[in-house]
Amino acid sequence: MPIEILPGFREFYPENCFERNFIFEKMRQVCRNFCFSEYDSPILESLELFTEKSGEEIAAQLFNFMDRGGRAVALRPETTPSVARMIGSKIHALKRPLKWFSIEENFRYERPQKGRLRSFYQLNVDIFDESSIHADGEIIALAVAILQAFGLTADDFHIRLSDRNLWTLLLRGLGVPENLMGNVLSIVDKMEREFRDESIKKLNALQLDSIRLLENIETFQDMRNVNDLENFLQTIFKDLNDEMILRLDQLRSLLARLEYFGLASFMTLDLGIVRGLAYYTGFVFEIFERSGKSRALAGGGRYDDLIEKFGYPRTAAVGLAIGDVTLGNMLMDRQLMPAFDPIADLFIVFDPQSEALAMGDAYDLRRRGFSVNYVLKSDFSRDKQFKQAIKARWVAQYIDGREDIILRDAIQRKDYPVHHSEIVSHL
Repeated sequence: MPIEILPGFREFYPENCFERNFIFEKMRQVCRNFCFSEYDSPILESLELFTEKSGEEIAAQLFNFMDRGGRAVALRPETTPSVARMIGSKIHALKRPLKWFSIEENFRYERPQKGRLRSFYQLNVDIFDESSIHADGEIIALAVAILQAFGLTADDFHIRLSDRNLWTLLLRGLGVPENLMGNVLSIVDKMEREFRDESIKKLNALQLDSIRLLENIETFQDMRNVNDLENFLQTIFKDLNDEMILRLDQLRSLLARLEYFGLASFMTLDLGIVRGLAYYTGFVFEIFERSGKSRALAGGGRYDDLIEKFGYPRTAAVGLAIGDVTLGNMLMDRQLMPAFDPIADLFIVFDPQSEALAMGDAYDLRRRGFSVNYVLKSDFSRDKQFKQAIKARWVAQYIDGREDIILRDAIQRKDYPVHHSEIVSHL
């Protein structure tokens, strides 16, 4: 039987590689426009690097095994733990703040479905050692600029902005013990996808006042501007403490900065977004299609504690991730993916008497940076050669030891005028 590709993995034929590289090139260009520098990390890491961040249960979602040295290792499921280690290990030698990005392949052992595969590429962009909300604004602005670079607009996608700090302050004020914060926020994270009764059942299991707590959570989630949010918090707590007032001011400042960038039409305050709760420490966001047909296009936020978890000095960090699968599907749906149509700069047609001259010129032109093609078979039929020459901007015809330049549209008309000239001057 033929050997088939493994489930959840992709093969990149030339046209697929063209589409993937188109996405990568756009991402790289925008990141460089924002003055981010590219890095790369190991594809195979210690399993502990990922369990330290997400807990032992994450191992079931990874391609992990014991290597020949008896080490527990895993194929990289994401880049952030690796870059956190890289930054932490050289934090005193690096000139800060740091603006880094990478486009790397990641692997997760989970059930393949639309928009979610076992192997995928992901753009990771991070700013390290900058704690101000200006860094958060820069990351969100970069995310929008990347999607705009593909021709997407505010009619196509929107950003749902939330804040882990405000959630912590709310739950603390509602009497949720610190040791149960993560459990409650995990329930909140799933509320959009589960029935209300299921959320109540989970809160009851934590021995909390589930009805009262859930009603306040639902109202909190529905707030869509900072003034309404502040008024709601005042109805619960009467007098807002200094920490709450400061955080609301920071949220206003972040939204104002995004408005300076001209991004107000992309933004929605949506406190229903929580994201990896053991991971993020401040503002978080997710980017979704307006149509709501697919998974999140991108997501990110602040994670100031992660580098410290790996035993290094505490370092502020904020970042985003954009996967290639969902984005690629969206570009195809919107017909924004360019057609795969490889066209050479020059195609050479030649006869046996001119082969030496033609091959010498072809090699020289390739060294100069031009793409040059010709028929590889020993078939000197003019008609057969010209059928392939249609895939070039220009054609050089070598007959009787002489080169002639022909425009491609002339080939389509089967009109071969002779314009003897230096080939390079036409390219």
